[in-house]
Amino acid sequence: MRMSASALKQFWGYFFVAPFLLVFLLFEVYPFVDALYLSLFDYGIGTKRFIGLGNYANLFADDVFLRALLNTFLFVVGVVPLSVVFSIFVASLVIQKSAAAATFFRASFYLPIVTSQVLLSITWLWIYNPVSGIANYALSLFGAEPVMWLSDSRFALPALIAVVITWCVGQPIILYLAALGNIPSTYYEAASIDGATGWRQFWSITLPLLKPTTLYVIVTCTIGAFQTFVVVQLLTGGGPSYATTTVMYMLYETAFKYGKLGLACAMGVILAVIISAFSVVQFKFFKTDVEY
Repeated sequence: MRMSASALKQFWGYFFVAPFLLVFLLFEVYPFVDALYLSLFDYGIGTKRFIGLGNYANLFADDVFLRALLNTFLFVVGVVPLSVVFSIFVASLVIQKSAAAATFFRASFYLPIVTSQVLLSITWLWIYNPVSGIANYALSLFGAEPVMWLSDSRFALPALIAVVITWCVGQPIILYLAALGNIPSTYYEAASIDGATGWRQFWSITLPLLKPTTLYVIVTCTIGAFQTFVVVQLLTGGGPSYATTTVMYMLYETAFKYGKLGLACAMGVILAVIISAFSVVQFKFFKTDVEY
């Protein structure tokens, strides 16, 4: 029996999607389902005892986990808005430059994306060195006292947020440059004829037409901020006094340092649910039908 043209088209569609779907099911869906199952057990090295929602009850009664959850939210609140605003600002400036200058700035800002986060973290460890670091040297030029960037609970979290932002803005800048380049110049010409100032054009034309790109940038930056780990492990180890401990770092320590795999799985499930909820809200808020 011969397949109709419509059925044949659907077959080839599923055929080409199948490899990605298989990888997604194997490395995304299955680990999550397995983690959800294991989170119901007191599961460790040599032990596996069903305790239902006991792990979740223990976590929400744990002051350290609640502090890690708060720190994670602060990472998101600090990293995402600043990354979006900075990326739009830089892209708006670079798009006005010559082709050669724009290429230089694209490469400069994208370089941290292809550089190891471990290497970047070590570089920032030197920058934040309280004795010989550039950060305190810059403060000394204005007569300010040296700051213990990574060992003072007042400055440790903001210092790490600054580090994460430096390697988060590369891709958004490239995306915003591409989006700005696709906005027809006729929109701005018509607005100029109507007497709109540059600031008015930015708010009424540029920002609304950048909304699809902004949605993607916000969602991906949010997911990345929630999963902050490398910079915490290498620069502060979660200290001082849990001031920089995130859920991902606590999950790592719980699983691989203390061997409490069931509890770590519960942390992973909670983090996945929070990220999913944030993503749904962001899609609802920033969803748009912009076409140009």
